[in-house]
Amino acid sequence: MANQPEQQPNQLNIEISEEISEGEYANLAIITHSHAEFVIDFVNVMPGTPKSKVKSRIILTPFHAKRFMKAIVENVKKFEAANGTIQDIEQAEIPFVFGGPAAQA
Repeated sequence: MANQPEQQPNQLNIEISEEISEGEYANLAIITHSHAEFVIDFVNVMPGTPKSKVKSRIILTPFHAKRFMKAIVENVKKFEAANGTIQDIEQAEIPFVFGGPAAQA
C-alpha cells in the first residue's frame, strides 16, 4: 500500500481555476442587505470614466457576513503589525453616480 498523506478531520480541499486565480481588481465595494442576505458588489472605478461595471458579486448569509467582517478585521491588524498603519481615506473622491441622469437642483 502506497503512503498517502493523512487528511486531517474537518480539512477542506479547495480548488481554484486558473481564470479565478487571476483575480479582479476592485477599488469600491457596495454593500446592501435584506433580512436574509448580504450582497457585496466589487467595482473597479476609473477616474474620468463615466461608467463602471460590477466585477464580482458575493452573496452571504448574515452569519457568514459577520464571520467575513471578523476575518477582515483580524487580517488588517496582522497586515498593520507587519507593515505599519494603513491610512484612512477621510473623504471619497469618487462621484457616486450609478446610471441614469445626474441629479439637478
